[in-house]
Amino acid sequence: MIELHTPDQNPDSPGTVLVLAGGGYHDRAEHESVDVSRFLADHGVRAAWLDYPVAPARYPQALHLVLRAVAELRSHGPVAVLGFSAGGHLAGTAATATADELAAVGGLARPDAAVLCYPVVSMVDHPHLGSRMNLLGTEEDAPARALSVELRVDADTPPVFAWHTADDAHVGVEHSLALTAALRRHQVPVELHVYPHGRHGLGLADGLIDWTTPLLRWLGEQGIA
Repeated sequence: MIELHTPDQNPDSPGTVLVLAGGGYHDRAEHESVDVSRFLADHGVRAAWLDYPVAPARYPQALHLVLRAVAELRSHGPVAVLGFSAGGHLAGTAATATADELAAVGGLARPDAAVLCYPVVSMVDHPHLGSRMNLLGTEEDAPARALSVELRVDADTPPVFAWHTADDAHVGVEHSLALTAALRRHQVPVELHVYPHGRHGLGLADGLIDWTTPLLRWLGEQGIA
């Protein structure tokens, strides 16, 4: 049984956004799940958040749960995954789920769209070592390469909206740039916003960065809002 959490206000929108908080795969930040889901609901978008497993849980437990949650939510229409930092990595791996990963959960499908907010993308190039170790439990490069989102992108990857700050000192903007380059190589629609300043972990970034206005417009273009 998947325990999905929804805000008090859960409007009847065309699709659903599944929100995945960050936390380095060792925790989940409430302001990146509860607050974001409430914001979306307040703006007419059906939203839910998932307390996915973190360390000592390892790959693929969280990914499998996300894919099952996407399938459950799809009864309401198309589903976008929206993740922050390590949650962005989880959203990215769901959006690029391999045939073997999908088969392991009964042949389910990838989400219909993905929103990655200051995401961890690569596990081998400028890696966030804490996320890598918490997810994999090993320092070996082979499993890390297999979970580097930019190396998993293919022509069937769904459209992506991403944003980052240029001076993020925790997870460098190189992650979002590498992701965008990979998406462009495979002709996957992508919208990337890079803002000059802002610390890692901003969440909604109220009053600091307006990334939510373009997000709501983009979700509408994907048939989700």
